Amino acid sequence: MPKATSKITAPAAPARKGRSAREKTTSVPYEDTLIESLKDPEEAAAYLEAALEDGDQAVLMLALRQVAKARGGVAAVARKSKLTREATYRMLSKTGNPALSSLTAVLAATGLQLSVKPIAHPKVRREKVTRAS
Repeated sequence: MPKATSKITAPAAPARKGRSAREKTTSVPYEDTLIESLKDPEEAAAYLEAALEDGDQAVLMLALRQVAKARGGVAAVARKSKLTREATYRMLSKTGNPALSSLTAVLAATGLQLSVKPIAHPKVRREKVTRAS
């Protein structure tokens, strides 16, 4: 018995030799744009807050490294924070585990500070309790 085959209803599109105008546009590396935006203290604070909310220490350290790059570079931040350049690079790596004093020193060198605020809870509906007489 012969094998069933499907019929082609339209010819395949020809291979394109050139790129369209849309494909020719060059992309800008995100890091350059990110570093530029992190020069604004409000943007830097929001960026670090988002990294904190993620809950992953590696994410926070890399975010802080990006902020340090925006504030003159890791070496400049190390000088301002009175930490060694090597220790600052190590602290701001994925595996960095800084002491609180080092973390606050680096934040201060970037013009930022740690703060604590209450967790925003959704309003709890309280039902009226009626007393039985």
